Amino acid sequence: MSLKIRLARGGAKKRPFYAFVVADARSPRDGRFIERLGTYNPMLERGAADRVTLKEERIRHWLGVGAQPTERVARFLGDAGIIEKPAIRERPKQSAPKAKAQERAKAAAEAAAAARG
Repeated sequence: MSLKIRLARGGAKKRPFYAFVVADARSPRDGRFIERLGTYNPMLERGAADRVTLKEERIRHWLGVGAQPTERVARFLGDAGIIEKPAIRERPKQSAPKAKAQERAKAAAEAAAAARG
């Protein structure tokens, strides 16, 4: 059984509230979980003490047993000093045109430059 430490969403519409939970990787995001490890309230200001609450001892236990944190949870745990903070990976630039479109644009720019000069 593959265990994940992840966020389960709660709260009302437009008022999110998350719980840090240990769950089987195959279970739904807000479905069955094994244990609740803390909370995250994104509606509070960044400096608020109640924004993120963690049960550090239980988190260390589950990490020792082999539970893997998701990317977002790993960043929270890194901020809390429980694990090493993961590097933020850069997303690929998806809005760039494909190779053929770039070639056509470059050819059009060269033709426009030749027409001017």
